[in-house]
Amino acid sequence: MASSATALAATENVMPRHQPLKPVQVIAVTGGKGGVGKSNIAINTALEIGKLGQSVLVLDADLGLANIDVLCDIKPRGTLKEVFDGHATLDDILLPISNNVSLLPACSGVTKITSLSPAEYGGLIHAFTTLQSPIDTLIIDTSAGISDQVTSFCCAAREVMVVVCDEPTSITDAYSMIKVLSTDFNVSRINVLVNKVSSSQQGVDLFNKIIRVADKNLDVMLNYLGSVPHDEHLQRGVQSQNPVVNLFPGSRSAIAFQKLAKKIHGWPEPKQPIGRVEFFIERLVSYSTSAGIPE
Repeated sequence: MASSATALAATENVMPRHQPLKPVQVIAVTGGKGGVGKSNIAINTALEIGKLGQSVLVLDADLGLANIDVLCDIKPRGTLKEVFDGHATLDDILLPISNNVSLLPACSGVTKITSLSPAEYGGLIHAFTTLQSPIDTLIIDTSAGISDQVTSFCCAAREVMVVVCDEPTSITDAYSMIKVLSTDFNVSRINVLVNKVSSSQQGVDLFNKIIRVADKNLDVMLNYLGSVPHDEHLQRGVQSQNPVVNLFPGSRSAIAFQKLAKKIHGWPEPKQPIGRVEFFIERLVSYSTSAGIPE
């Protein structure tokens, strides 16, 4: 059984010691269940943040059902497996989506990014420390469910965005995710975004429903990020493999993403060292190994 100390020790010989530290906003987008629109929210939000002048990297962490490359109609040119094997760098496999936004596709051949050996974790941290492309914001599109992999990403991120729809199963699973992160991992602040609403009031009402239960049972601060309307333009964007903010920038959903991006852009800049991107990977190592991931 690997310990976090063992995994982190494996990075000692590959971590550059004099690299300038760059604060990076790391946001994990999760939802507890599939079908809530996480991937659409991740990529459209990333594109809008990019339009505000920020350099954004989207990490598709849904290894089993990766789909951001499909949503953007782009073909991966490499995977993290090639990076681990030393056959490529992160810059080699990054997929440009817009001038300021790139995608790090899910890695075929690796069943779980959180089940890597200590040596592979060392290679991953080294890969991020040598990344030439600048990163201001890292957005992680997690897989569905409340697995060790999902909670590890959420705990390692600086901000967690839980996506919920006004459906009983979505509400139950979103609350379960909030509860697990709060009680089991001491995550003290969680952002909530309501998707597929018929009106902005529906989003507010659903958030109030969740926060009433959370206030009674949990020690966690919930922050309402707003809502994204149910919009046929967004579905047409999916069918066209072109994000709605590009295809229909004046649509209701695109305007909602613009507002969401401005909120995120207005968040305080992360402070060092928690802001640097390799520190996120170190935290991911720590949370993954403490969860009992084998070598």
